[in-house]
Amino acid sequence: MADIAAVPLTPTSPPHGTLARAERFVWLTARVLEQRLFAHHFRDGAAGPVETAVEAYRNADGGYGHALEPALRGPASLPAHTARALHVLDSVARCDARRAEDVCRYLTSVSTTEGALTAIRPEAALPAVRPAGSGDAAVRLPGALSATAPVVGLLHRNEVWHPWLFRATDFCWQAVESLDAARPGDVVAAVLFLDHAPDRARAEAAAERLGHLVRRERLVVLDPDAPGARPAASTAPGSVPGHTPGDRRFPHDYARTPDSLARAWFTDAETERSLDVLAAGQQADGGWPARRLPGAPEPAPAALLEARPIATIEALRTLAAYGRSLA
Repeated sequence: MADIAAVPLTPTSPPHGTLARAERFVWLTARVLEQRLFAHHFRDGAAGPVETAVEAYRNADGGYGHALEPALRGPASLPAHTARALHVLDSVARCDARRAEDVCRYLTSVSTTEGALTAIRPEAALPAVRPAGSGDAAVRLPGALSATAPVVGLLHRNEVWHPWLFRATDFCWQAVESLDAARPGDVVAAVLFLDHAPDRARAEAAAERLGHLVRRERLVVLDPDAPGARPAASTAPGSVPGHTPGDRRFPHDYARTPDSLARAWFTDAETERSLDVLAAGQQADGGWPARRLPGAPEPAPAALLEARPIATIEALRTLAAYGRSLA
């Protein structure tokens, strides 16, 4: 992998601009995967090296492990690792049918009878405590929308068809349309499903209902200037710098791109204020704080160090999608 000197800043990138500061942060702290992903999205890097880096996390069962999702340590395949792999591959247009077939075979083996994926169990990733036949044990756990919907949405986005996907899609529809008192993470997952679900009329109707729910239940911060509204990295004793505590969500957390169904939930002014908050979240070292993965333990320093470049790339992509200058 090239070092930072081999990927020069473009003439339009001021040395202290948003992108330049983020680039330095990524090159100094990120794993090979995130370095290559940054180069692809912002420095005209090829998709092939990203694909190669993702492949290193793939297991023989078709799933992904080895802390690809930094909050979950250990080598074993877990749905959360596989969801991240699909997200990365989709972002570089390498989520092809052959790979999707292998992934769906793994997902079938760890899903419930409904086709749903289960909530995060960090201990399942560690060989010392992972029991024999843990795949069977996972089937007995209830399915979770937060685990299933992002994967199903990405597979639909890439026009994948597989027997497991039919069952998982039905589970997502039932779960999304029955959400009444949702947690923000559930809504974020639901949006990732609805943005790519094949039945567009049904998706639009479900998204409209969710939008009303989000505003009614105050699952979004619409006034960033209200006391305690803006996210800040925790500085409490025992906390890990660079980690955003709590589950505070802004409009951009739901509508990550302007073409998301969730964009209609917010006015132009609310969206612009939200993007201002996102832009202001860049820290002194050039990176953004990482959000704690729902269900995962408090991140260790090593996990946080790997998670922050991911958060940084996602923040830059969201700002760029809305046409915000990264100079």
